Amino acid sequence: MPEHDDTTRPDGAGSRPDPAGPAGNAPAGSVQPGAAGDDEALPSFNEQFRAAVQNTGFGKVAPGEAPSGQALVAAIGGVRGLAESVLPGLAFLVVYAITKELVPSVVIPVVIGAVFVVLRLLQRQSLVMSLAGILGVAISAGLALITGRAESNFIPGIVINIVWLIGLLVTLAIRQPLIGLIVGFLLPPNEDGSHQDWRADPAKRRVLTVATWLWVGLFALRLVIEIPLYLTAQVELLAGIKLITGVPLYAALLWVTWLLVRTVFRREGDAAAV
Repeated sequence: MPEHDDTTRPDGAGSRPDPAGPAGNAPAGSVQPGAAGDDEALPSFNEQFRAAVQNTGFGKVAPGEAPSGQALVAAIGGVRGLAESVLPGLAFLVVYAITKELVPSVVIPVVIGAVFVVLRLLQRQSLVMSLAGILGVAISAGLALITGRAESNFIPGIVINIVWLIGLLVTLAIRQPLIGLIVGFLLPPNEDGSHQDWRADPAKRRVLTVATWLWVGLFALRLVIEIPLYLTAQVELLAGIKLITGVPLYAALLWVTWLLVRTVFRREGDAAAV
């Protein structure tokens, strides 16, 4: 979800079935289920979206399941994902605080991001998160170099926070809180294959709405702090605040969200166990 997204952001895609499947040993010319041209075998938009949601931070813990430290680490991308999220920003802060020079302060984080991409490439791991991370760092560095102002390095992050804040408020305005939509895709289907409707339960709707408002608070807090620092060109303080309100605050709020969701979704499981 949210930046730390970010983007801060979570790694750890689930395992995928072999595209060849059991048809790999089928006789030539035979028609296999799921073969190219079989529209019924193509995943629907809902299925694709569900898979995407399951690979986010929220997808690491099913609704009603107790979160764990291991799940939290996985939700923020694991140890490597954490390093990829924190080190470029930390490098900018350290280099700028020591040198007060723009070029090395923005170039070194790009180099660090490139190193992570190369490491994942050599180990044949997913490059999605690393490429997204270095793209963001590169855009930030480019803006700073073009304008000649170190504070311009933080413009993309501020814009991302604004977009998330607006998006969350829109989902609340239309009474479809984003956390509720995400949880809805993580819930197991009913016996007839239909989706569970959390909207029909006032307690669930209330908790999911509160959880969404908490995320609104996160992005609003970032903007309230970062925009004045940006406008007054307090670069070092801005870099430090961004680190604090990035992964640490994201992880803490993710944990709180998991606990809130569990309070209303575990009741069904508890009742079934009685």
